[in-house]
Amino acid sequence: MYLKHRRVQRNNEQITLVKNHEETFVFFFLGKKDETTFLKDGTSNWQQSVQNVLNKEQTVCTKTFRVTDCASFFHNLCSVSSCKHKMYLEKLPNTSIIIPFHNEGWSSLLRTVHSVINRSPDELIAEIILVDDFSDREHLKERLEEHMARFPKVRIMRTRKREGLIRTRLLGASVAKGEVLTFLDSHCEANVNWLPPLLDQIAQNHKTIVCPMIDVIDHNHFGYETQAGDAMRGAFDWEMYYKRIPIPPELERPDPSDPFESPVMAGGLFAVDRQWFWELGGYDPGLEIWGGEQYEISFKVWMCGGHMYDVPCSRVGHIYRKYVPYKVPSGTSLARNLKRVAETWMDEYAEYIYQRRPEYRHLSTGDLTAQKVLRKHLKCKDFKWFMTEVAWDLPKYYPAVEPSPAAWGEIRNAAANRCVDSKHGGTGTELRMDACIKDGSERTWSHEQIFTFGWREDIRPGEPLHTRKFCFDAISHSSSVTLYDCHGMKGNQYWRYRKDKSLYHPVSNSCMDCNLADKKIFMNRCNPSVHTQQWIFEHVNVTVLEKFNNDSTS
Repeated sequence: MYLKHRRVQRNNEQITLVKNHEETFVFFFLGKKDETTFLKDGTSNWQQSVQNVLNKEQTVCTKTFRVTDCASFFHNLCSVSSCKHKMYLEKLPNTSIIIPFHNEGWSSLLRTVHSVINRSPDELIAEIILVDDFSDREHLKERLEEHMARFPKVRIMRTRKREGLIRTRLLGASVAKGEVLTFLDSHCEANVNWLPPLLDQIAQNHKTIVCPMIDVIDHNHFGYETQAGDAMRGAFDWEMYYKRIPIPPELERPDPSDPFESPVMAGGLFAVDRQWFWELGGYDPGLEIWGGEQYEISFKVWMCGGHMYDVPCSRVGHIYRKYVPYKVPSGTSLARNLKRVAETWMDEYAEYIYQRRPEYRHLSTGDLTAQKVLRKHLKCKDFKWFMTEVAWDLPKYYPAVEPSPAAWGEIRNAAANRCVDSKHGGTGTELRMDACIKDGSERTWSHEQIFTFGWREDIRPGEPLHTRKFCFDAISHSSSVTLYDCHGMKGNQYWRYRKDKSLYHPVSNSCMDCNLADKKIFMNRCNPSVHTQQWIFEHVNVTVLEKFNNDSTS
Protein backbone atom coordinates (compact mmCIF):
# COMPACT_ATOMS: atom_id res chain seq x y z
CA MET A 1 0.00 0.00 0.00
CA TYR A 2 1.47 3.33 -0.99
CA LEU A 3 -0.09 5.28 1.89
CA LYS A 4 1.62 5.67 5.24
CA HIS A 5 -0.24 6.96 8.32
CA ARG A 6 0.73 8.40 11.65
CA ARG A 7 -1.41 10.24 14.17
CA VAL A 8 -0.92 13.18 16.54
CA GLN A 9 -3.27 14.43 19.23
CA ARG A 10 -4.10 17.99 20.23
CA ASN A 11 -7.01 19.39 22.21
CA ASN A 12 -8.97 16.15 21.82
CA GLU A 13 -8.83 16.53 18.04
CA GLN A 14 -7.56 13.50 16.17
CA ILE A 15 -5.44 14.43 13.18
CA THR A 16 -4.53 11.81 10.60
CA LEU A 17 -1.57 12.60 8.40
CA VAL A 18 -1.39 10.76 5.11
CA LYS A 19 1.66 10.94 2.89
CA ASN A 20 2.82 9.35 -0.33
CA HIS A 21 5.88 9.86 -2.47
CA GLU A 22 4.21 12.56 -4.58
CA GLU A 23 1.99 14.68 -2.37
CA THR A 24 1.22 15.60 1.22
CA PHE A 25 -2.33 15.36 2.52
CA VAL A 26 -3.66 16.24 5.94
CA PHE A 27 -7.09 15.06 7.04
CA PHE A 28 -8.77 16.42 10.15
CA PHE A 29 -11.35 14.23 11.85
CA LEU A 30 -13.17 16.42 14.36
CA GLY A 31 -15.13 13.67 16.05
CA LYS A 32 -17.75 13.33 13.30
CA LYS A 33 -17.20 11.65 9.98
CA ASP A 34 -19.07 14.46 8.17
CA GLU A 35 -16.81 17.24 9.45
CA THR A 36 -13.60 16.37 7.64
CA THR A 37 -11.21 19.02 6.36
CA PHE A 38 -8.64 18.35 3.65
CA LEU A 39 -5.29 20.08 3.29
CA LYS A 40 -2.49 20.07 0.76
CA ASP A 41 0.13 22.68 1.58
CA GLY A 42 3.25 21.34 -0.10
CA THR A 43 5.39 21.35 3.03
CA SER A 44 7.63 18.51 4.23
CA ASN A 45 7.40 19.66 7.86
CA TRP A 46 4.34 17.76 9.03
CA GLN A 47 4.25 19.27 12.51
CA GLN A 48 4.45 22.78 11.09
CA SER A 49 1.78 21.89 8.52
CA VAL A 50 -0.57 20.82 11.29
CA GLN A 51 0.28 23.91 13.34
CA ASN A 52 -0.47 26.17 10.38
CA VAL A 53 -3.97 24.81 10.05
CA LEU A 54 -4.69 24.79 13.77
CA ASN A 55 -3.60 28.40 14.02
CA LYS A 56 -5.39 29.68 10.94
CA GLU A 57 -8.41 27.35 11.13
CA GLN A 58 -8.52 27.26 7.38
CA THR A 59 -7.14 25.29 4.50
CA VAL A 60 -3.70 26.32 3.31
CA CYS A 61 -3.12 26.10 -0.42
CA THR A 62 -0.25 26.96 -2.73
CA LYS A 63 -0.70 28.18 -6.28
CA THR A 64 1.09 25.14 -7.65
CA PHE A 65 -1.88 22.88 -6.91
CA ARG A 66 -5.33 22.82 -8.39
CA VAL A 67 -7.82 24.54 -6.15
CA THR A 68 -10.03 21.45 -5.92
CA ASP A 69 -7.17 19.50 -4.37
CA CYS A 70 -6.47 22.28 -1.90
CA ALA A 71 -10.07 22.81 -0.91
CA SER A 72 -11.82 21.29 2.05
CA PHE A 73 -12.42 17.62 1.30
CA PHE A 74 -15.73 17.86 3.13
CA HIS A 75 -17.48 21.08 4.02
CA ASN A 76 -18.98 21.75 7.43
CA LEU A 77 -22.46 22.15 6.02
CA CYS A 78 -25.50 23.87 7.40
CA SER A 79 -28.94 22.26 7.16
CA VAL A 80 -32.54 23.43 7.10
CA SER A 81 -33.44 23.59 10.79
CA SER A 82 -36.95 22.20 10.40
CA CYS A 83 -35.55 19.13 8.64
CA LYS A 84 -34.08 17.91 11.94
CA HIS A 85 -37.57 17.10 13.15
CA LYS A 86 -38.82 15.32 10.04
CA MET A 87 -40.10 11.76 10.42
CA TYR A 88 -39.55 9.22 7.64
CA LEU A 89 -40.87 5.73 7.08
CA GLU A 90 -39.07 3.13 9.16
CA LYS A 91 -38.55 0.84 6.17
CA LEU A 92 -37.18 2.62 3.13
CA PRO A 93 -36.11 1.05 -0.17
CA ASN A 94 -32.40 0.69 -0.81
CA THR A 95 -30.74 2.37 -3.75
CA SER A 96 -28.03 1.94 -6.34
CA ILE A 97 -26.14 5.21 -6.67
CA ILE A 98 -24.92 5.69 -10.24
CA ILE A 99 -22.07 8.14 -10.85
CA PRO A 100 -20.88 8.45 -14.47
CA PHE A 101 -17.58 10.23 -15.09
CA HIS A 102 -15.19 11.14 -17.87
CA ASN A 103 -11.71 12.48 -17.05
CA GLU A 104 -12.97 13.81 -13.72
CA GLY A 105 -10.52 15.40 -11.29
CA TRP A 106 -9.25 13.07 -8.58
CA SER A 107 -10.44 14.95 -5.52
CA SER A 108 -13.72 16.01 -7.16
CA LEU A 109 -14.60 12.37 -7.78
CA LEU A 110 -13.44 11.29 -4.32
CA ARG A 111 -15.39 14.10 -2.70
CA THR A 112 -18.50 12.79 -4.42
CA VAL A 113 -18.00 9.16 -3.42
CA HIS A 114 -16.83 9.75 0.15
CA SER A 115 -19.58 12.24 0.93
CA VAL A 116 -22.15 9.66 -0.22
CA ILE A 117 -20.58 6.94 1.92
CA ASN A 118 -20.10 9.11 5.00
CA ARG A 119 -23.46 10.88 4.91
CA SER A 120 -25.80 8.03 4.01
CA PRO A 121 -27.24 5.27 6.23
CA ASP A 122 -25.29 2.20 5.19
CA GLU A 123 -28.36 -0.03 4.99
CA LEU A 124 -29.92 2.24 2.36
CA ILE A 125 -27.01 1.92 -0.07
CA ALA A 126 -27.20 -1.25 -2.12
CA GLU A 127 -24.17 -0.24 -4.18
CA ILE A 128 -22.30 2.69 -5.67
CA ILE A 129 -21.64 2.22 -9.38
CA LEU A 130 -18.92 4.37 -10.92
CA VAL A 131 -19.23 4.29 -14.70
CA ASP A 132 -16.06 5.41 -16.47
CA ASP A 133 -16.92 6.80 -19.89
CA PHE A 134 -13.60 5.98 -21.57
CA SER A 135 -11.38 8.25 -19.47
CA ASP A 136 -7.71 8.49 -20.41
CA ARG A 137 -6.29 10.17 -17.31
CA GLU A 138 -3.89 7.95 -15.38
CA HIS A 139 -5.32 8.70 -11.93
CA LEU A 140 -8.65 7.17 -13.02
CA LYS A 141 -7.12 3.79 -13.84
CA GLU A 142 -5.16 1.60 -11.43
CA ARG A 143 -4.96 4.28 -8.76
CA LEU A 144 -8.75 4.59 -8.66
CA GLU A 145 -9.18 0.81 -8.61
CA GLU A 146 -6.83 0.53 -5.62
CA HIS A 147 -8.54 3.31 -3.73
CA MET A 148 -12.08 2.02 -4.24
CA ALA A 149 -11.12 -1.59 -3.43
CA ARG A 150 -11.41 -0.62 0.24
CA PHE A 151 -15.14 -0.04 -0.13
CA PRO A 152 -17.09 -3.27 -0.76
CA LYS A 153 -20.17 -1.48 -2.06
CA VAL A 154 -18.28 0.49 -4.71
CA ARG A 155 -17.74 -1.03 -8.14
CA ILE A 156 -16.28 0.47 -11.28
CA MET A 157 -17.57 -0.17 -14.80
CA ARG A 158 -15.73 1.02 -17.88
CA THR A 159 -17.01 1.65 -21.39
CA ARG A 160 -15.02 0.47 -24.41
CA LYS A 161 -15.61 3.70 -26.30
CA ARG A 162 -16.90 7.20 -25.59
CA GLU A 163 -20.64 6.87 -24.98
CA GLY A 164 -21.63 10.21 -23.45
CA LEU A 165 -23.45 11.05 -20.24
CA ILE A 166 -26.89 9.75 -21.23
CA ARG A 167 -25.84 6.30 -22.39
CA THR A 168 -23.34 5.98 -19.55
CA ARG A 169 -26.15 6.52 -17.06
CA LEU A 170 -28.22 3.93 -18.89
CA LEU A 171 -25.32 1.48 -18.72
CA GLY A 172 -25.06 1.92 -14.96
CA ALA A 173 -28.82 1.59 -14.53
CA SER A 174 -28.88 -1.61 -16.60
CA VAL A 175 -26.72 -3.49 -14.07
CA ALA A 176 -28.07 -1.85 -10.91
CA LYS A 177 -29.63 -4.10 -8.25
CA GLY A 178 -31.10 -1.54 -5.85
CA GLU A 179 -34.82 -0.91 -5.57
CA VAL A 180 -34.22 2.75 -6.42
CA LEU A 181 -31.82 4.32 -8.91
CA THR A 182 -30.11 7.49 -7.69
CA PHE A 183 -28.14 9.42 -10.29
CA LEU A 184 -25.40 11.87 -9.29
CA ASP A 185 -22.82 13.84 -11.22
CA SER A 186 -19.16 13.12 -10.50
CA HIS A 187 -18.41 16.56 -9.03
CA CYS A 188 -20.87 16.74 -6.13
CA GLU A 189 -20.92 16.71 -2.35
CA ALA A 190 -23.80 15.04 -0.54
CA ASN A 191 -25.02 16.97 2.48
CA VAL A 192 -25.94 15.49 5.85
CA ASN A 193 -28.96 13.12 5.74
CA TRP A 194 -29.50 13.77 2.06
CA LEU A 195 -30.76 10.29 1.15
CA PRO A 196 -33.73 9.36 3.44
CA PRO A 197 -35.89 12.34 2.35
CA LEU A 198 -35.60 11.20 -1.28
CA LEU A 199 -36.34 7.54 -0.63
CA ASP A 200 -39.26 8.40 1.65
CA GLN A 201 -41.15 10.07 -1.20
CA ILE A 202 -40.61 7.09 -3.50
CA ALA A 203 -41.68 4.67 -0.76
CA GLN A 204 -44.98 6.54 -0.53
CA ASN A 205 -45.55 6.54 -4.30
CA HIS A 206 -43.27 4.54 -6.58
CA LYS A 207 -44.32 6.65 -9.60
CA THR A 208 -42.44 9.62 -8.20
CA ILE A 209 -39.16 11.12 -9.29
CA VAL A 210 -37.44 13.18 -6.61
CA CYS A 211 -34.62 15.68 -6.88
CA PRO A 212 -32.44 17.06 -4.09
CA MET A 213 -32.01 20.78 -3.69
CA ILE A 214 -28.84 21.54 -5.60
CA ASP A 215 -26.49 23.86 -3.76
CA VAL A 216 -23.52 25.58 -5.37
CA ILE A 217 -19.87 24.67 -4.90
CA ASP A 218 -17.91 27.56 -6.37
CA HIS A 219 -15.49 26.37 -9.06
CA ASN A 220 -12.89 28.98 -8.06
CA HIS A 221 -12.53 28.52 -4.30
CA PHE A 222 -14.88 25.58 -3.65
CA GLY A 223 -17.01 27.45 -1.15
CA TYR A 224 -20.44 25.92 -0.50
CA GLU A 225 -23.62 28.00 -0.67
CA THR A 226 -27.29 27.70 -1.59
CA GLN A 227 -28.47 28.68 -5.06
CA ALA A 228 -29.87 32.18 -5.48
CA GLY A 229 -33.52 32.03 -4.51
CA ASP A 230 -33.03 28.56 -3.00
CA ALA A 231 -36.36 26.69 -3.41
CA MET A 232 -37.72 27.39 -6.91
CA ARG A 233 -39.54 25.39 -9.58
CA GLY A 234 -37.68 24.05 -12.59
CA ALA A 235 -38.85 25.43 -15.93
CA PHE A 236 -37.65 26.33 -19.43
CA ASP A 237 -37.90 29.09 -21.98
CA TRP A 238 -38.89 28.52 -25.60
CA GLU A 239 -35.29 28.24 -26.76
CA MET A 240 -35.11 25.30 -24.35
CA TYR A 241 -32.80 26.86 -21.80
CA TYR A 242 -33.34 25.55 -18.28
CA LYS A 243 -34.82 28.17 -15.94
CA ARG A 244 -35.96 28.47 -12.34
CA ILE A 245 -39.16 30.29 -11.39
CA PRO A 246 -40.63 31.23 -7.99
CA ILE A 247 -43.02 28.87 -6.25
CA PRO A 248 -46.46 30.45 -6.79
CA PRO A 249 -48.64 31.28 -3.75
CA GLU A 250 -51.02 28.47 -4.74
CA LEU A 251 -48.27 25.91 -4.13
CA GLU A 252 -46.67 27.39 -1.02
CA ARG A 253 -46.52 24.94 1.88
CA PRO A 254 -47.07 25.68 5.59
CA ASP A 255 -43.64 24.15 6.16
CA PRO A 256 -41.10 25.41 3.56
CA SER A 257 -39.05 22.26 4.06
CA ASP A 258 -41.82 20.06 2.62
CA PRO A 259 -41.36 18.68 -0.91
CA PHE A 260 -42.91 20.68 -3.75
CA GLU A 261 -43.90 19.92 -7.33
CA SER A 262 -41.49 20.93 -10.07
CA PRO A 263 -42.31 20.75 -13.80
CA VAL A 264 -38.72 20.16 -14.97
CA MET A 265 -35.62 18.79 -13.28
CA ALA A 266 -32.18 20.36 -13.56
CA GLY A 267 -30.94 17.07 -14.95
CA GLY A 268 -28.03 15.44 -13.19
CA LEU A 269 -29.25 14.58 -9.70
CA PHE A 270 -32.42 12.58 -9.05
CA ALA A 271 -33.82 9.32 -7.70
CA VAL A 272 -36.43 7.05 -9.30
CA ASP A 273 -37.93 3.63 -8.63
CA ARG A 274 -35.87 1.21 -10.73
CA GLN A 275 -38.79 -0.80 -12.05
CA TRP A 276 -40.78 2.30 -12.98
CA PHE A 277 -37.74 3.88 -14.68
CA TRP A 278 -37.62 0.94 -17.07
CA GLU A 279 -41.40 0.92 -17.52
CA LEU A 280 -40.97 4.50 -18.76
CA GLY A 281 -38.33 3.29 -21.21
CA GLY A 282 -35.42 4.82 -19.32
CA TYR A 283 -33.77 7.57 -21.32
CA ASP A 284 -34.40 7.79 -25.04
CA PRO A 285 -31.35 5.86 -26.37
CA GLY A 286 -31.38 8.09 -29.44
CA LEU A 287 -30.19 11.09 -27.43
CA GLU A 288 -26.48 11.76 -27.99
CA ILE A 289 -23.80 12.52 -25.36
CA TRP A 290 -25.66 15.06 -23.17
CA GLY A 291 -28.36 17.71 -23.31
CA GLY A 292 -32.13 17.56 -23.50
CA GLU A 293 -32.40 14.43 -21.35
CA GLN A 294 -33.76 16.37 -18.38
CA TYR A 295 -36.69 17.58 -20.50
CA GLU A 296 -37.35 14.13 -21.92
CA ILE A 297 -37.52 12.43 -18.52
CA SER A 298 -39.48 15.32 -16.95
CA PHE A 299 -42.15 15.46 -19.67
CA LYS A 300 -42.39 11.67 -19.69
CA VAL A 301 -42.86 11.42 -15.92
CA TRP A 302 -45.62 14.00 -15.72
CA MET A 303 -47.45 13.11 -18.93
CA CYS A 304 -47.36 9.36 -18.29
CA GLY A 305 -48.90 9.19 -14.83
CA GLY A 306 -46.13 10.19 -12.43
CA HIS A 307 -45.09 13.11 -10.27
CA MET A 308 -41.85 14.97 -9.70
CA TYR A 309 -40.83 16.75 -6.53
CA ASP A 310 -37.90 18.80 -5.30
CA VAL A 311 -37.06 17.91 -1.69
CA PRO A 312 -35.63 20.77 0.41
CA CYS A 313 -34.42 18.43 3.17
CA SER A 314 -32.20 16.62 0.69
CA ARG A 315 -29.29 18.82 -0.31
CA VAL A 316 -26.37 18.08 -2.59
CA GLY A 317 -23.66 20.54 -3.57
CA HIS A 318 -22.66 20.68 -7.23
CA ILE A 319 -19.62 22.24 -8.89
CA TYR A 320 -20.79 24.51 -11.71
CA ARG A 321 -17.86 24.84 -14.09
CA LYS A 322 -17.16 27.66 -16.52
CA TYR A 323 -16.46 25.16 -19.28
CA VAL A 324 -16.59 21.43 -19.91
CA PRO A 325 -13.06 20.14 -19.13
CA TYR A 326 -13.03 17.66 -21.99
CA LYS A 327 -13.76 17.52 -25.70
CA VAL A 328 -17.17 16.42 -26.94
CA PRO A 329 -16.82 14.00 -29.88
CA SER A 330 -17.60 15.49 -33.27
CA GLY A 331 -20.89 14.76 -34.99
CA THR A 332 -23.01 15.22 -31.86
CA SER A 333 -25.55 17.96 -31.46
CA LEU A 334 -27.43 19.44 -28.53
CA ALA A 335 -29.83 20.90 -31.09
CA ARG A 336 -30.60 17.42 -32.43
CA ASN A 337 -31.36 16.16 -28.91
CA LEU A 338 -33.69 19.07 -28.21
CA LYS A 339 -35.55 18.62 -31.47
CA ARG A 340 -35.88 14.90 -30.78
CA VAL A 341 -37.50 15.65 -27.41
CA ALA A 342 -39.73 18.34 -28.91
CA GLU A 343 -40.96 16.10 -31.73
CA THR A 344 -41.68 13.22 -29.37
CA TRP A 345 -43.33 15.03 -26.47
CA MET A 346 -44.23 18.66 -27.16
CA ASP A 347 -46.85 18.27 -29.90
CA GLU A 348 -47.88 21.60 -31.47
CA TYR A 349 -45.85 23.51 -28.86
CA ALA A 350 -42.68 22.53 -30.74
CA GLU A 351 -43.55 25.28 -33.22
CA TYR A 352 -42.77 27.91 -30.57
CA ILE A 353 -39.23 26.55 -30.39
CA TYR A 354 -38.79 26.59 -34.16
CA GLN A 355 -39.97 30.20 -34.30
CA ARG A 356 -37.04 31.11 -32.07
CA ARG A 357 -34.65 28.51 -33.45
CA PRO A 358 -35.49 28.32 -37.17
CA GLU A 359 -32.34 26.31 -37.83
CA TYR A 360 -33.93 23.41 -35.92
CA ARG A 361 -36.62 22.92 -38.58
CA HIS A 362 -34.26 21.16 -40.97
CA LEU A 363 -32.35 19.04 -38.45
CA SER A 364 -32.70 15.29 -38.62
CA THR A 365 -33.93 13.71 -35.39
CA GLY A 366 -33.29 10.13 -36.39
CA ASP A 367 -36.01 7.49 -36.14
CA LEU A 368 -38.67 8.41 -33.54
CA THR A 369 -40.94 5.42 -34.13
CA ALA A 370 -40.02 3.56 -30.94
CA GLN A 371 -40.45 6.66 -28.78
CA LYS A 372 -43.87 7.47 -30.22
CA VAL A 373 -44.99 3.85 -29.80
CA LEU A 374 -43.84 4.01 -26.16
CA ARG A 375 -45.82 7.19 -25.58
CA LYS A 376 -48.94 5.58 -27.02
CA HIS A 377 -48.41 2.37 -25.02
CA LEU A 378 -48.08 4.31 -21.76
CA LYS A 379 -51.26 6.26 -22.57
CA CYS A 380 -49.50 9.54 -21.90
CA LYS A 381 -51.36 12.84 -21.85
CA ASP A 382 -50.66 15.57 -24.40
CA PHE A 383 -48.35 18.52 -23.90
CA LYS A 384 -51.23 20.96 -23.63
CA TRP A 385 -52.24 19.10 -20.47
CA PHE A 386 -48.68 19.49 -19.16
CA MET A 387 -48.74 23.24 -19.80
CA THR A 388 -52.17 23.79 -18.22
CA GLU A 389 -51.96 21.40 -15.25
CA VAL A 390 -48.27 21.14 -14.36
CA ALA A 391 -46.36 24.13 -15.78
CA TRP A 392 -49.32 26.52 -15.67
CA ASP A 393 -47.20 29.27 -14.09
CA LEU A 394 -44.41 29.08 -16.70
CA PRO A 395 -46.03 31.44 -19.28
CA LYS A 396 -46.01 34.26 -16.74
CA TYR A 397 -42.21 34.28 -17.00
CA TYR A 398 -41.64 32.68 -20.41
CA PRO A 399 -44.71 33.12 -22.65
CA ALA A 400 -44.89 30.92 -25.72
CA VAL A 401 -46.13 33.88 -27.74
CA GLU A 402 -43.82 36.75 -26.90
CA PRO A 403 -45.73 39.99 -26.14
CA SER A 404 -44.91 42.88 -28.46
CA PRO A 405 -41.83 44.88 -27.47
CA ALA A 406 -42.00 48.60 -26.77
CA ALA A 407 -38.97 49.40 -28.94
CA TRP A 408 -36.31 47.62 -30.96
CA GLY A 409 -33.55 48.08 -33.53
CA GLU A 410 -30.55 50.37 -33.27
CA ILE A 411 -30.28 52.84 -30.38
CA ARG A 412 -28.83 56.08 -31.74
CA ASN A 413 -27.58 58.90 -29.54
CA ALA A 414 -29.02 62.28 -30.56
CA ALA A 415 -25.84 64.22 -29.77
CA ALA A 416 -23.21 61.82 -31.04
CA ASN A 417 -25.17 60.41 -34.00
CA ARG A 418 -23.55 57.11 -33.06
CA CYS A 419 -25.13 53.83 -31.97
CA VAL A 420 -24.93 51.69 -28.88
CA ASP A 421 -22.72 48.67 -29.62
CA SER A 422 -22.29 45.64 -27.38
CA LYS A 423 -19.66 43.95 -29.60
CA HIS A 424 -21.32 40.56 -28.96
CA GLY A 425 -19.94 40.69 -25.43
CA GLY A 426 -21.14 38.67 -22.46
CA THR A 427 -21.53 39.37 -18.77
CA GLY A 428 -19.41 42.32 -17.65
CA THR A 429 -19.09 43.90 -21.10
CA GLU A 430 -19.29 47.69 -20.95
CA LEU A 431 -21.50 49.24 -23.62
CA ARG A 432 -19.88 51.83 -25.89
CA MET A 433 -20.76 54.06 -28.83
CA ASP A 434 -19.69 53.23 -32.38
CA ALA A 435 -20.42 54.35 -35.92
CA CYS A 436 -23.91 53.22 -36.91
CA ILE A 437 -23.91 50.31 -39.33
CA LYS A 438 -27.01 51.64 -41.08
CA ASP A 439 -25.06 54.79 -41.97
CA GLY A 440 -22.67 52.75 -44.08
CA SER A 441 -20.18 51.64 -41.46
CA GLU A 442 -18.58 48.33 -42.34
CA ARG A 443 -20.85 45.48 -41.26
CA THR A 444 -18.69 42.94 -39.44
CA TRP A 445 -19.22 40.30 -36.80
CA SER A 446 -17.54 42.57 -34.26
CA HIS A 447 -20.57 44.88 -34.23
CA GLU A 448 -23.84 44.26 -32.39
CA GLN A 449 -26.21 47.21 -32.66
CA ILE A 450 -29.70 45.67 -32.61
CA PHE A 451 -31.48 45.70 -29.24
CA THR A 452 -34.96 44.97 -27.91
CA PHE A 453 -36.78 46.82 -25.13
CA GLY A 454 -39.17 43.98 -24.33
CA TRP A 455 -42.16 43.14 -22.19
CA ARG A 456 -40.01 42.54 -19.09
CA GLU A 457 -38.96 46.20 -19.38
CA ASP A 458 -35.33 45.28 -19.81
CA ILE A 459 -33.09 45.84 -22.85
CA ARG A 460 -31.40 42.89 -24.54
CA PRO A 461 -29.15 42.47 -27.59
CA GLY A 462 -30.90 41.00 -30.60
CA GLU A 463 -34.15 41.07 -32.58
CA PRO A 464 -37.41 40.62 -30.61
CA LEU A 465 -37.65 36.86 -31.24
CA HIS A 466 -33.91 36.24 -31.05
CA THR A 467 -32.59 38.19 -28.08
CA ARG A 468 -29.51 37.10 -26.22
CA LYS A 469 -29.63 36.33 -22.49
CA PHE A 470 -27.83 39.48 -21.38
CA CYS A 471 -29.41 42.75 -20.24
CA PHE A 472 -28.42 46.39 -19.85
CA ASP A 473 -27.47 46.69 -16.19
CA ALA A 474 -26.39 49.58 -13.97
CA ILE A 475 -25.51 49.51 -10.28
CA SER A 476 -25.49 53.20 -9.37
CA HIS A 477 -26.24 56.73 -10.57
CA SER A 478 -22.69 57.07 -11.91
CA SER A 479 -21.73 53.55 -12.96
CA SER A 480 -21.02 52.34 -16.46
CA VAL A 481 -23.78 50.48 -18.28
CA THR A 482 -22.83 46.85 -18.73
CA LEU A 483 -24.31 43.62 -19.97
CA TYR A 484 -25.25 41.19 -17.25
CA ASP A 485 -27.10 37.85 -17.23
CA CYS A 486 -30.82 38.62 -17.49
CA HIS A 487 -32.80 37.67 -14.39
CA GLY A 488 -36.23 39.01 -15.33
CA MET A 489 -36.76 40.48 -11.87
CA LYS A 490 -36.33 44.16 -12.85
CA GLY A 491 -34.05 45.73 -10.22
CA ASN A 492 -30.81 46.92 -11.84
CA GLN A 493 -32.14 45.81 -15.23
CA TYR A 494 -35.40 47.80 -15.16
CA TRP A 495 -35.60 50.68 -17.66
CA ARG A 496 -38.16 53.24 -18.82
CA TYR A 497 -38.05 54.96 -22.20
CA ARG A 498 -39.55 58.39 -21.64
CA LYS A 499 -41.11 60.92 -24.00
CA ASP A 500 -38.01 63.12 -23.82
CA LYS A 501 -36.05 60.16 -25.33
CA SER A 502 -34.20 59.48 -22.10
CA LEU A 503 -33.56 55.96 -20.87
CA TYR A 504 -34.47 56.28 -17.22
CA HIS A 505 -33.20 53.82 -14.60
CA PRO A 506 -35.64 53.89 -11.64
CA VAL A 507 -33.45 52.01 -9.17
CA SER A 508 -30.64 54.58 -9.38
CA ASN A 509 -32.94 57.50 -10.28
CA SER A 510 -30.59 58.39 -13.13
CA CYS A 511 -30.45 58.39 -16.94
CA MET A 512 -28.19 56.74 -19.49
CA ASP A 513 -25.58 59.18 -20.80
CA CYS A 514 -22.44 59.03 -22.95
CA ASN A 515 -19.10 60.73 -23.42
CA LEU A 516 -18.60 62.00 -26.97
CA ALA A 517 -14.82 61.83 -26.70
CA ASP A 518 -14.16 58.32 -25.41
CA LYS A 519 -17.55 56.83 -26.49
CA LYS A 520 -18.23 55.42 -23.03
CA ILE A 521 -21.82 54.92 -21.85
CA PHE A 522 -22.66 55.53 -18.21
CA MET A 523 -25.37 56.66 -15.79
CA ASN A 524 -25.77 60.32 -14.86
CA ARG A 525 -28.20 62.65 -13.11
CA CYS A 526 -31.17 63.14 -15.43
CA ASN A 527 -31.22 66.44 -17.34
CA PRO A 528 -33.75 66.80 -20.20
CA SER A 529 -31.71 69.58 -21.79
CA VAL A 530 -28.60 67.40 -22.23
CA HIS A 531 -28.66 65.86 -25.70
CA THR A 532 -26.23 63.08 -24.79
CA GLN A 533 -29.05 61.66 -22.66
CA GLN A 534 -31.41 61.41 -25.62
CA TRP A 535 -31.59 58.01 -27.31
CA ILE A 536 -33.54 57.22 -30.47
CA PHE A 537 -34.80 53.67 -31.00
CA GLU A 538 -35.15 52.64 -34.63
CA HIS A 539 -38.66 51.23 -34.06
CA VAL A 540 -41.16 52.17 -31.34
CA ASN A 541 -44.55 50.63 -30.54
CA VAL A 542 -46.25 53.68 -29.06
CA THR A 543 -49.18 51.72 -27.62
CA VAL A 544 -46.97 49.29 -25.72
CA LEU A 545 -44.61 52.04 -24.60
CA GLU A 546 -47.45 54.13 -23.20
CA LYS A 547 -48.74 51.10 -21.32
CA PHE A 548 -45.29 50.54 -19.80
CA ASN A 549 -45.08 54.15 -18.67
CA ASN A 550 -48.66 54.26 -17.38
CA ASP A 551 -48.19 51.04 -15.42
CA SER A 552 -45.03 52.40 -13.82
CA THR A 553 -46.84 55.46 -12.47
CA SER A 554 -50.01 53.70 -11.31
